[in-house]
Amino acid sequence: MLSLDNAFSHEEVREFDLRVKRFLGTDDEIEYTVEPKYDGLAIELTYRDGLLLRASTRGDGYVGEDVTRNIRTIKSVPLKIEGVRDIPGEIDIRGEVYMDIEEFEALNRQREEKGESPFANPRNAAAGSVRQLDPSITASRRLHLACYGAGAVKGMEFRSQWEFIRWLEKARFPVPVIVRLAKGIDEVVEVIREIEEKRRHFPFETDGAVIKVNDFELQRTLGVKTREPRWAIAYKFPAHQGTTRIRDIIPSVGRTGVITPVALLEPVRIGGVTVSRSTLHNWDEIKRKDLRVGDTVVVERAGDVIPHVVMVIKEKRTGKEKPFAIPEKCPVCGAKVVREEGEVAFRCVGINCPAQVQERIKHFASRAAMDIEGLGEKNVELLYSKGLIRHFVDIYRLKKEDLLKLPRFAEKSAQNLIDAIQRSKKTTLARFLYALGILHVGEYAAKLLARHFKSLEDLYNVSPERIAGIKQMGEKIARSVSDFFSDPGNLQTLETLKSLGLEITNPDFEGKKKKKQPFEGLVFVITGTLPRPRKEVEEMIEDLGGHVSSAVSKSTDYLVVGESPGSKLQKAQDLGVRTISFDELLEMAEG
Repeated sequence: MLSLDNAFSHEEVREFDLRVKRFLGTDDEIEYTVEPKYDGLAIELTYRDGLLLRASTRGDGYVGEDVTRNIRTIKSVPLKIEGVRDIPGEIDIRGEVYMDIEEFEALNRQREEKGESPFANPRNAAAGSVRQLDPSITASRRLHLACYGAGAVKGMEFRSQWEFIRWLEKARFPVPVIVRLAKGIDEVVEVIREIEEKRRHFPFETDGAVIKVNDFELQRTLGVKTREPRWAIAYKFPAHQGTTRIRDIIPSVGRTGVITPVALLEPVRIGGVTVSRSTLHNWDEIKRKDLRVGDTVVVERAGDVIPHVVMVIKEKRTGKEKPFAIPEKCPVCGAKVVREEGEVAFRCVGINCPAQVQERIKHFASRAAMDIEGLGEKNVELLYSKGLIRHFVDIYRLKKEDLLKLPRFAEKSAQNLIDAIQRSKKTTLARFLYALGILHVGEYAAKLLARHFKSLEDLYNVSPERIAGIKQMGEKIARSVSDFFSDPGNLQTLETLKSLGLEITNPDFEGKKKKKQPFEGLVFVITGTLPRPRKEVEEMIEDLGGHVSSAVSKSTDYLVVGESPGSKLQKAQDLGVRTISFDELLEMAEG
């Protein structure tokens, strides 16, 4: 399942049209379809012989989550294809699960009454509802579906997007509230204006319009670049803005101890959603914008989702506004607050800070880390409040009978969580290193460490120089990793985890290879269109010991140049980075 390139102006939409024409080698007007861009959770529905077989999320585009049981509870999802004579033997129908604004606000009111945190926006509410362990919770939330695309189709052929949408309507599938056929880019822009004008009356969130080449044969000719199709683009509407007052500014502590200032706002409706808080990022940002408690400010929802303070309306100041001082002590645990040289962030140094502990547990259990399904934000907070987990080590001491004493846990949900915890005991070194939440160590740095260290024990008491000797590892990461694995308390924690049954394998270790990999230690950047899908080329480079970066820099060894290269080519030439063709890359791969 692909994502979409974005356009932020009508001019960029026209440039998209010119790119399509250039690629197709034509000056003829292209026929497009235009529809609102729903802001929800992307879903693929697979039907076999007319019956719903499976529902899955987009995931990373290649692997998603099976959410069939929950999707079946949504009333607008057909369990059987009806109303049409021609039914494919198998078809993947793609769409968006979303929540109306009124339902979203009602749900948040219910959550606040129960003492639960409200959802940030309807998209998060829809996604959270679809991923519930209990389908009855999904059923209780009035979710909707809008279908807009086809994946694989067997036993039937559609010639165009317009024909496919008409078939969906006849087959009783919900489709976007507006779908227009536009001949040429001028008509496309007119439809965009129509949708932008009407969106204020839509009951759901929309942050733009989607433009697609109508003819499926032309879509196949245009193909894809990396993970975005050349035949479609999303036009993003200008952000909604509103004016309100900062009631207070509070510090929020994250899992690494970073303290983030958050503005509490007088509630204001922006783009159909009530906004009452906004991150202020850091104290440098507060200083730059001269933000004070009591200020009247302009707030914007970027992409119609994330609210942020744009500016202060200084003309409305009364003199009673108060600057917000940098806290000297952590607001949660009272420990010292420090700012590392060269960083904008202030951090709490308290090792037992409750705010950090809970965030660390959530991170440890997250999908990219130990992947413990069912141990999300609310359950972590519940287990922490009941004293059942005070550290992520305690996860592996949980018993089913402990869970059954808690609200929200019945026999099945308790067993599901225990099973997920047991499954997580078998993991890879890269995942485990990321799960530990070592400062500055993200997913990629964890993968690099796994490539160069065969086992967890090989990292014990490692020197910063050893880490810094790994290409792509900076001094900050090296010092942080060395500090972590030189701390006796941390090493004891790791041994405790192993004693609780943790089994760590390392399929990424490069030492297992008998001969040196042809791309070992080399950094590649790709520009332009390659003869093979970019994802496939990136995986080949990674498998042969290389690293693919998204940006050209002095550390780049090779720029792989395909058709229609972008600005990366000029930057590589300016920096003296060697450029090679795809064929030359293959020759290097063969050694």
